Amino acid sequence: MTDTQTEPQINGHAEPKVTLIKWAPEPEPTAVEDTEVEAVDRADNPLADWLTVPDVPILPTWARSRQAITANVTALGRLCVWHCQYHALRVPKYGARAAWLAVKGLVRGIRGMWPTLTAHDRTAAVRALKAQVKAQPEDVDLAVRYALLHRERTVARRARWGAAAVAVAATVTGWYLAPPLVQAGMAAAVAIPLAYLGRGDDVQLLDNPTPPLRVDMSAQQLNDALRAAGLLKNGKGDDDGPRITCIMGPVRDGRGWSVMFDLPKGGGKTAADVLAKRTTIAAELGVDEIQVIASRVRAAAGGNAGRVSMWVADDDPYLLDGEPKNNTPLLKTDRFSIWEPIPFGRDARGNRITVPVMWQSLFFGGLPRRGKTFTQRLMTAAGLLDPYVRHYIADGKGGADWMPTKAVAHRLVMGAEDDAVDALKSMLKELLAEMERRFVLLRGLPPSVCPEGKLTPAIVEKYNLPVIFVTIDELQEYFTAMEKDDRDQVINDLCRIARRGPAAGFVSNFASQRPDAESVPTKLREIITLRYCTQVVDQTSSDMVLGKGKAAQGADASVLSEEHRGTGVLVTGPASFVTVLADFLDGPAFSELCQRGRSLRIEHGQLSGDAVGDITAAADSAGLTIAPVLSDCLDVMRHTDRMHTVDLLDRLVNVDEDRYGDWDAERLAAELETAGVDRTTKQVKVGGKNLAGYRRSDLEAAVPAELLLAARRVDPTPSTNPATDTPSDETTETA
Repeated sequence: MTDTQTEPQINGHAEPKVTLIKWAPEPEPTAVEDTEVEAVDRADNPLADWLTVPDVPILPTWARSRQAITANVTALGRLCVWHCQYHALRVPKYGARAAWLAVKGLVRGIRGMWPTLTAHDRTAAVRALKAQVKAQPEDVDLAVRYALLHRERTVARRARWGAAAVAVAATVTGWYLAPPLVQAGMAAAVAIPLAYLGRGDDVQLLDNPTPPLRVDMSAQQLNDALRAAGLLKNGKGDDDGPRITCIMGPVRDGRGWSVMFDLPKGGGKTAADVLAKRTTIAAELGVDEIQVIASRVRAAAGGNAGRVSMWVADDDPYLLDGEPKNNTPLLKTDRFSIWEPIPFGRDARGNRITVPVMWQSLFFGGLPRRGKTFTQRLMTAAGLLDPYVRHYIADGKGGADWMPTKAVAHRLVMGAEDDAVDALKSMLKELLAEMERRFVLLRGLPPSVCPEGKLTPAIVEKYNLPVIFVTIDELQEYFTAMEKDDRDQVINDLCRIARRGPAAGFVSNFASQRPDAESVPTKLREIITLRYCTQVVDQTSSDMVLGKGKAAQGADASVLSEEHRGTGVLVTGPASFVTVLADFLDGPAFSELCQRGRSLRIEHGQLSGDAVGDITAAADSAGLTIAPVLSDCLDVMRHTDRMHTVDLLDRLVNVDEDRYGDWDAERLAAELETAGVDRTTKQVKVGGKNLAGYRRSDLEAAVPAELLLAARRVDPTPSTNPATDTPSDETTETA
């Protein structure tokens, strides 16, 4: 079959519409086009160079935007104010120095005018004639000439001294009779020239201030710093050597200076070398390394392997002296979707940092009392405001930090004692079973519902598969409390959850104080995608949390100091990191979010697991009051139905040392009796030991009946909590 249609005539030939050539030849340009269009940059155009428009911005860098102009004008104003303050503070010093220079100038002036006042220009001739007269006393003409010349010198001296005396007298008289302001003006009019005359070459009236970095930064200063750090070669003779090429700046940028530069070719240095030398560069610039924020400029942003973007802050950008606390915006949020990035904090320039957690796993590390747990709770706090998030929480410390989550947690494990370790292992088994169940369900869904084989917001609500948040704090406490076989099994379970769980909607949120190979194995840490580290002691510890080699890339948490509480380095990818001042969320605010999360789950029918039967959480929600000691005892006995008094006191001290630090068995018994606890037995058998203790059933009997019935509603989810499923030892009652 032949297609008879042809394309329009080109140079007298018809080109067929269908051709066997893979790429159709481009039509040749016509002569008309050659004559009508003449390229300016053609090689045979003698005016090409002259007519080429320069590819250079018309305005300087500081004047290309309103923000840049405002920032630089503000910086100029701050510079002027700083200089005024600097010199105003030294006015007394300048006054004393001016007086001393004026005295020196007066001496120099008198010394300079002395030849004139004494008619020194005629003294040589007088002395010569005097010598001749002594040699020829009989020469009358010579004696007459000597007498006349001596008389002329004497008259000149009298006239000059008289004029000087009249001028000084008139000045003193005028100054004495003048008003004070005129006197000051006259004194200044005399003193300033005299001070200027007496300044000399090595003495000046005003000090020469050296402004700090907040008011001064130049390309020369940066070149010198890079050269001192070994990133630029030294020159020979008068030549300084290679220099950087500033693509932008230095320009004022917020509360610091911003610059983007290219390293010179031929030096063998890259942007990664600059990041590794941040501490040295900061020292040469005269600032702390925490003030230097440097990063590579990637090709996507027009960069290359030798291009660096650097921002140098005026002062420490992570300290909040005189500023309001960096409160989390979650406090003002009624409901939050875990599918959205979680508000996390701000960087050095004040930019908002958010962290997407879906399909991710997180690890938090650092020294104690540096805000690690507070920061880890930000992730959980966001999940509290999403009713379709189910929380599995374990706290190896067993303190009060995570206790408020009893209001929402499907499973809550507190402490690292034997019963808590058993509860943790059971929780992990439940998670693994749920993960496999979800994968079976997701594989059976049609592609139109589950296109990528992963959880989606629509599947969450349609099939009641809430996102599962697995939070474990003080992970090292569990590992150190376990035997080797149990430890290896728990590590394998955690690795499976962190590796395969994200596709099923699992978000792992782990934290540890000592992220070494013994406390947190490398094979678990290496599969974590997002990492955050507060202050640590050295770069090795920083790399243990953030990943091997991160300190050399600039992600070094060891540069943080004790004042940087709540500040840490966040690594979000192989070459992506940022130092973040995390949002602030204290204990009372976290407790409030837990209660709001409980209300949301009750409203959507998503309250499940331990939170359903938690008596103290139900009391808080109902506004009922339970004695604090009774509430705390129920909390620490959540994994067992009986406990010795000694162990109960130890756990109470761990929860609140200020309250229970000085309690003994008698004080505890008296307080519980006041709270309405009536013990059926004073001794309980735990682990084969029969000692003084308490039964949880006795404590629950002191709770109001209506509250106890409300807390014991049927839980629709199966429970594998060892506190309810594991048979306990028989109680030996003693009269």
